[in-house]
Amino acid sequence: MLECGMLDRDRQTLRRCSAVLCKQLVVDEVLIQSLQADDILTESMAEIVMAEQTSQKRSWRLLLLLPKRGPRAFSSFCTALQETEQQHLCDLLKQSPEKNDKVSHVEVSIYVFNSIRPPLPLPTQEGTTAKRARTHESMEFSLDADSPINTPVLACTPDFYLSHCEQSYRMDSSPRGFALVLSNVTFDTCTAPELDPRKGGEVDDEVLRKVFTELDYMVTVHRDLTAEGMRTCIENFCRQPDHRTVDSCVVCLLSHGVEGAIYGTDGQLLQLDWVFEAFDNAHCPLLQNKPKMFFIQACRGDEMDCGVEQIDGPARTCSPSCEQGDSGREGQGNEDSRQREVMGRPRIKLPQRSDMICGFASLKGQKICTAAMRNTKRGSWFIQELNTALRLHAKDTHLADILVQINGRIKEREGYAPGTAHHRCKEMSEFTSSLCKDLYLFPKYQPQY
Repeated sequence: MLECGMLDRDRQTLRRCSAVLCKQLVVDEVLIQSLQADDILTESMAEIVMAEQTSQKRSWRLLLLLPKRGPRAFSSFCTALQETEQQHLCDLLKQSPEKNDKVSHVEVSIYVFNSIRPPLPLPTQEGTTAKRARTHESMEFSLDADSPINTPVLACTPDFYLSHCEQSYRMDSSPRGFALVLSNVTFDTCTAPELDPRKGGEVDDEVLRKVFTELDYMVTVHRDLTAEGMRTCIENFCRQPDHRTVDSCVVCLLSHGVEGAIYGTDGQLLQLDWVFEAFDNAHCPLLQNKPKMFFIQACRGDEMDCGVEQIDGPARTCSPSCEQGDSGREGQGNEDSRQREVMGRPRIKLPQRSDMICGFASLKGQKICTAAMRNTKRGSWFIQELNTALRLHAKDTHLADILVQINGRIKEREGYAPGTAHHRCKEMSEFTSSLCKDLYLFPKYQPQY
């Protein structure tokens, strides 16, 4: 049993810093697991904290519990902050009381009045309207840690694999497949003067390289390509004969963008529909019936979502199908079919495009919700959440559910955008899928045949 409560000086430090912690603390599974491993939180306490719907509420709930969890709770909390790359908060708690008190009062005034702000990593909008320079970059509302989460990918258990492998896509090759990451960070100032450098974009491609390498993919990263360079790179990737021997593939595209296309460094557009076509069943037969994963970090418009007030919240705190083909070649198709039946048993037909899933950093088809936000130190919001979710949940969650979880996490985020009408900005991710089975990555598990 724990000794009585936290030391008085530590309790006072938490109280002084509570305003800052509620705004900046990232309470995730890794931090909670660290406190559980040190016997600071019980399992039921951990469930209570993680059941809260927003990041600020999880922080508030944790800060209520810690002072009651014994004299080791403060030091264990500081250790957990270090382990989750939140060193700046650990440093804040360990400052002298006089300096700590001064920082706390400064931070409270910042969040109440939005009049001044400490130096923060700057997230920026991914999109841009052609030939119109952006006049501001948006600043993230909550201060993130200085680097992405890097906890090792959690391993799938043999029992989980055996109970789920039959109803899911085959995923036991080593490597699992090939991954292609195309990341445009710096743009040609002569041919694309309206496209700003994507500060923090280099963080994203490194994060993706690391997480997919740990998931047993052979990862290739190319940076700063023109539209034609990206096209050539994708064509070469599709033609790799080694796709025959693996179970899946991953394609990540990171750049500025508009609806339906992304920019090359020369300011020319690469159409996403062409990208998906390159991997369809006709153009990439070696990947037929295998899952193809796409992740698009780019805007699909240039209007920023400033959010709407939740009416019950605190005062401030598949498309329709057509059975008939429109190509005008129905007769030709029937004739071809009859000819094959004469020659022998007809082959099984596949749809032109299937077994694909694509996560987008922003929404399609609305006047707002189309800007994708990026933090200059931690990278884009979408890639941050994708990295975290894959590391923690790929062991027992199929990819569609992981992308639903990411949508929920993105929905909670809020950015600070000086120069806009409402100053604060939101983002909303989405995904599309033509998967026909559950897609588990079964990390770090290799069946024995």
